[in-house]
Amino acid sequence: MLRGFLVVVVALTLSGMALASSQADTYKLRAAIRASSEVPKPAGVPAAATGLFSGKSVELANDKVSLTWKLTFSHLSGKAIAAHIHIGKPGKAGGVMVTLCGPCRSGQTGRAQITHAQEAKIEKGLTYVNIHTPKNLGGEIRGQIKAIETKSTSDVSPPPPPSPTPEPPPYP
Repeated sequence: MLRGFLVVVVALTLSGMALASSQADTYKLRAAIRASSEVPKPAGVPAAATGLFSGKSVELANDKVSLTWKLTFSHLSGKAIAAHIHIGKPGKAGGVMVTLCGPCRSGQTGRAQITHAQEAKIEKGLTYVNIHTPKNLGGEIRGQIKAIETKSTSDVSPPPPPSPTPEPPPYP
């Protein structure tokens, strides 16, 4: 009887731990995109050129992170021929981390997989989004990505093990 009880306690504890480990860190992502943030400074950009990048990252168990996003923009000097997430501090240009679209249309959405190391750069504010046009091939408008954690495994603890139930008295 005691052995059966121990098996149940171990099974419940392991299932609680599995449930907790299946929870993932989730971040809301946002970048206000404008010409004044682009490096190097773009030429001939209309004053009203702006954009918004919004998204969500969810950590997966396989050293991958699911990234979903939406990109809106308006008043560019021409068609948006490409948009990327780049690695770079504010005021510094950097290499492409994720291609979002090319060509792009305002309101476009997408999904990509990135690594945990890439997500860590996003969390630390070391990435930006920019949109490229024929007039500004290096980028016309840009915005640093901000990440806000919305759900974490540290917020979820496994359920406590069940209270032991007393064994019934032995039968005579």
